[in-house]
Amino acid sequence: MSYGRQSARRRDATAGFYREEPPVTQQAPSTEPELAGVRNFRDVGGLPTVDGRRVRQGMLFRSGHLAHATEGDAAFLASLGLHTIFDFRNAADQKLEGPDVELPGVRNVNLPLTDPADGAEFWKMVRDGDLDQLRGILADGKAAARMVASYRSIVAERTAEHARVLRALAEDSVPALMHCAAGKDRAGISIAVTLLALGVEREAIVADYLESNAKHRRYKVRRSGSADSAYTPEVMELLSPLFDARAEYLQAAFETIDRIWGDEDTYLEQGLGLAPAARDHLRARLLD
Repeated sequence: MSYGRQSARRRDATAGFYREEPPVTQQAPSTEPELAGVRNFRDVGGLPTVDGRRVRQGMLFRSGHLAHATEGDAAFLASLGLHTIFDFRNAADQKLEGPDVELPGVRNVNLPLTDPADGAEFWKMVRDGDLDQLRGILADGKAAARMVASYRSIVAERTAEHARVLRALAEDSVPALMHCAAGKDRAGISIAVTLLALGVEREAIVADYLESNAKHRRYKVRRSGSADSAYTPEVMELLSPLFDARAEYLQAAFETIDRIWGDEDTYLEQGLGLAPAARDHLRARLLD
């Protein structure tokens, strides 16, 4: 069983697609529960850093949205002792799926990583389009290319949002849970940025990201029309690049960091404004 560290002050502080008192050591809850209404939940604790340390268990979690959390799901999430939930969905996502379940004493921070109208027409076509329309927007590598472009733009353009997350984690916002809609793309990039700041090996970051492909984690796709026409093998093959976690997507984010800033240390210090002292504080909070 893993163990996490929590301070008394912290504990007192306060798309449609579905298919200081001194820290005290306490036993952390299971990190692989059977959640009925929350997809893709996991603790990223245990991942190795380049200097031989590991991410502390019970401090950093990721998942899909919490809008459909059951009473049992909410009870489990409340047991984690979360300080902050970072929700990277935009207004359109929240309108479609609903607000997150409210957990007592937990701060909810919404930091949209895509614009409200971003791709609205595209996603409506994905949901409602017929086979010919889907071929037009997704076939011949267009779906995967769209995903790669999205990962690149989020890293290049959303530096203020990622800086805010890292500063909050370094100051007091742990344990924390990060999520978007599926817990794969926007949350996946934000988790990756956080893990880079902690010094986690890139290979380990990619391996964790790819866990979103597990059958019980995947976002459920819902399309208009009958099952016979809406979910044919060709349709699902066309859609798969949008809902897969593919190493090439996250590698595109890493390559963007290297291309613009040269390396991850310069990205963190100059791109995100994370001073070395703040990074050391972050590592002290989140690493064993």
